[in-house]
Amino acid sequence: MNSLRVALVQQAADLDPAVNRESIDGLVPAGTDLVLLPEAYARDFGEAGSDVSAFAEPVDGAFASEVERVASARGTTVVAGMFEPGKDPDRPFNTLVVRGAAEAAYRKIHLYDSFGYRESDRLTAGEVEPVVVQVAGFAVGLMTCYDLRFQELARALVDRGAEVLAVPAAWVAGPRKVDHWRTLARARAIENTVFVLAAGQPGPRYSGHSLVVDPLGDVLAEAGDGPEVLTATLTREVLEEARRTNPSLANRRM
Repeated sequence: MNSLRVALVQQAADLDPAVNRESIDGLVPAGTDLVLLPEAYARDFGEAGSDVSAFAEPVDGAFASEVERVASARGTTVVAGMFEPGKDPDRPFNTLVVRGAAEAAYRKIHLYDSFGYRESDRLTAGEVEPVVVQVAGFAVGLMTCYDLRFQELARALVDRGAEVLAVPAAWVAGPRKVDHWRTLARARAIENTVFVLAAGQPGPRYSGHSLVVDPLGDVLAEAGDGPEVLTATLTREVLEEARRTNPSLANRRM
């Protein structure tokens, strides 16, 4: 296909998993190929440093099953964040589940041990294995929140064919954080000549400002601070023209 219809759902996750599950049906719009819900949408992180192990679910559990049901009903693919049990029962994975026309799981590689936080105290990092899925003829690479700060993961996804980077997030609010979010999303798009879909949770705790960025760094859509759903259509013509204009992937020597 030559186009990809996307929706980014900027919605706060509740501390009650049942509330989040029940909200999915009303949040996923029809007429899309790919819908992003934020990081940790199955259950919010809670207070900084909270133990979230009691809220970990398998990737065929209640949350992922509801994501799959809604995705199938809408004829789309949905990406959503959850906590998944791992080898350490006290430190689950921070996982993205992909359900619908494509199916996968991505376990967050880079944990948020930064800006005064220690995500690794409560979560286990995933294996260093980039995950790319095919959605409506486009190759979509998966990243989660803090991963956006690591250009080497974005490039590894592109080396595996990614044309779109999907980045569900819960980007904590604070000084410079929106500027970093916007700058990094645009940088990942420009340096890799890919579309970037960065879907965050809203304020006041998180930064909001979900973004759709094209492969030359133009912002096609941006949310504000509050709950919002962004929609956009990505076209292969724009991708190919960007790679002709800026053939940095072809020209690199490292």
